[in-house]
Amino acid sequence: MAEYRIMADATIDFPEEIEKEMDITIIPMTVEMGGTDYTICGKDSTISAMEFFDHLEKGEIARTAQVTTATFYQYFEEAFKEGFDVIHISFSSALSKSYEASVLCAEKMKVDYPDRKLYCIDSLCATAGHGLLVYTAVQKHKEGYTVDDLAEWIENNKLNVAHWVTVDELDTLLRGGRITRTSAALGTMLSIKPIIHVDGEGKLVAVNKVRGRKKSLEAMLQAYRENASDGAESPVFVTHGTAIQDAQTLRDMLIAEGVKNVSLCYVGPVIGAHTGPTVVTLHFFGDRNLR
Repeated sequence: MAEYRIMADATIDFPEEIEKEMDITIIPMTVEMGGTDYTICGKDSTISAMEFFDHLEKGEIARTAQVTTATFYQYFEEAFKEGFDVIHISFSSALSKSYEASVLCAEKMKVDYPDRKLYCIDSLCATAGHGLLVYTAVQKHKEGYTVDDLAEWIENNKLNVAHWVTVDELDTLLRGGRITRTSAALGTMLSIKPIIHVDGEGKLVAVNKVRGRKKSLEAMLQAYRENASDGAESPVFVTHGTAIQDAQTLRDMLIAEGVKNVSLCYVGPVIGAHTGPTVVTLHFFGDRNLR
C-alpha cells in the first residue's frame, strides 16, 4: 500500500505549538506590499504575521496572488517521484482560485503519472478553520487511514468546521468590497461590529451586527454555545491580528464555559490582507447550518 502526503495552501493558520508537530507540505503563496513580494509558507515565510500587521497598521496595502498550476505541479511531482500519493486540501473555492488551479494541475498529472493517486479537495474553509480541518486530517493519517479513506473523511466532514469572524474597524472590508462606503461610515460612527461566518458554500456571510467590541466577542461565544458539536475536549482555535487581548478575552470566555482545548494563533498574511489587523476569529467542529 502506497504511503501518502498531506498538502495544503498557505491559508492554514496553526497555533505555533501545533505547527511544530504537523507533518505536512504547505504550498507557498505570495503577498505583495510596498513593491516587495513576500512568501507565505508557514514557518518558512519570509515575513511573520506580526511584521505583516505592523505594515498594515502603517497604512500599507497588501495584495495576494493565487497559486499557479506550475507551482502545484512542482510540489505534487516531487511527492510522486518519492513514491507518495497526495491529498491536497485547498483554501475555499468561494474565496480564491487556488482550488481551481490545483484541479487543472491534477488533470495533467493523471496523464503524466497515471499510477499515482492525487485528491484535490476544496476545503470550503479559511484561516484556522482550514487549519483545524488539516490538523484533524493529520491525526486521522496517524491513526492509519488510507489515502482513499482520508479523502472521503475530509469530504464528509469539511462542512462541520464552523468559522466565526469579527473586526473592530471596517476599512479593510470596505477596500475589499465586502461592505459599502455608506455602511462603513455608519458602522464606524455607531461602533457597529459585523458578525460574519463562512457558510456551506465557503463564502463569508454577515449574519449579525452588534454595538461594541465586547458584544461582538459575546456573540461569537454564543455561536459556539449554539453550534458546537464535538464536546469540551475537541480543539478550538481562536485567531487574531493585532487584537491579542481581545482574542485572549474570547479564549478565557470559552474556558469559563468548560472548553478545555483552546489555542491562540495569528491570522496569516493571506487572510489578514482581506480582514485587516483588528480581526478575531473562532473555529470549532460544529454546525454551519445556523439555527
